Amino acid sequence: MLEKISNLLEMIKFKLTVFAMPFALIGAFLGARGLPDWRSFLFVVLAMVGARTCAMGFNRIIDAKFDRANPRTADRAIPAGTVSGLEAWGMVITAGLCFSMLPGR
Repeated sequence: MLEKISNLLEMIKFKLTVFAMPFALIGAFLGARGLPDWRSFLFVVLAMVGARTCAMGFNRIIDAKFDRANPRTADRAIPAGTVSGLEAWGMVITAGLCFSMLPGR
């Protein structure tokens, strides 16, 4: 189970979500003109993770056919078989639902 989660997180390059998080939080601080309340802070984090996870997962699913044909990208999670298309779709749908259910849109 932990290996599967690790494969999914590597597939979407979750470390880059963490890297981009300060930029989203700077927007929250600027929008609040100071320290945002804990609820807004939480929603920014959830929106950032949900939206990026959904987008990157969808991109990997769509590109899987091309990645299989390219020796440079053939070892990515879906073409290599470490993540199935069903698992990837499950992650994309879950992340999209989490993002779309956030209030204030």
